[in-house]
Amino acid sequence: PTEDGEKMSKVAAVQMVSTPSVPENIATARRLVAEAAAGGAQLVTLPEYWPIMGMSDADKVSHAEQPGSGPIQDFMAQTAQQHGIWLIGGTLPLVSTDAARVMNTTLVYGPDGKPVVRYDKIHLFGFTKGTESYDEARTIVPGGSVGTFEAPFGRVGLSVCYDLRFPELYRAMGDCVLIVVPAAFTHTTGMAHWEILLRARAIENQCYVLASAQGGTHANGRRTFGHSMLIDPWGEVKAVLKEGEGVVIGELDLAFLARVRESLPALKHRKM
Repeated sequence: PTEDGEKMSKVAAVQMVSTPSVPENIATARRLVAEAAAGGAQLVTLPEYWPIMGMSDADKVSHAEQPGSGPIQDFMAQTAQQHGIWLIGGTLPLVSTDAARVMNTTLVYGPDGKPVVRYDKIHLFGFTKGTESYDEARTIVPGGSVGTFEAPFGRVGLSVCYDLRFPELYRAMGDCVLIVVPAAFTHTTGMAHWEILLRARAIENQCYVLASAQGGTHANGRRTFGHSMLIDPWGEVKAVLKEGEGVVIGELDLAFLARVRESLPALKHRKM
């Protein structure tokens, strides 16, 4: 251990190519989270839509769970407790007030397996280019409040995929050590904007950014961009996995974060 021993924490992002089968995806997540924990990660995040990428967007509605119960939530709680980690559950479908739509929800579990915080994705993706078209609002009800929680190393801010394009959300989180971005970025928009937006969020908030992505061609024909990564507060990519299933692991160096904020005190210089 370094003299900053207690100031360093290992974190991991799981990358998946989720299928229409919830049990299959749970088995994959179980294996990859175990791999991350074995690598020393104390906090692990799963990607957006990890439990199901259905043949149609409506498939997730039939798998929506009530808050607090269901196979997906049970798996996350048990897995966090089993490995003694903070588990950020990417997103899963939770029931909403609209029977035809779900909440796209991030649930965080502590090392004791107890739920810590819930964040419902606020910004819903819509994109049309040629034959490629997406409209999340058809099957998802947007959330309305910012999500953060206190980990042993400091505050963690929660965001999901399309949220990445809205910097005001990240400012509203306050002073974070780590921001997580579970995502299922399309290959088209990912090629153009994924890394540059993630690095911008790290630079402007002078914190670590951990992005956990879907990364490959899914059974429904959709191609997601992958490139799960950890970025430091100076904007440098510390670890990345381009495509396919796997785990990205890296360290949060709090002494380095403090040095960045001291040498370039942009957060203190804010006027609005």
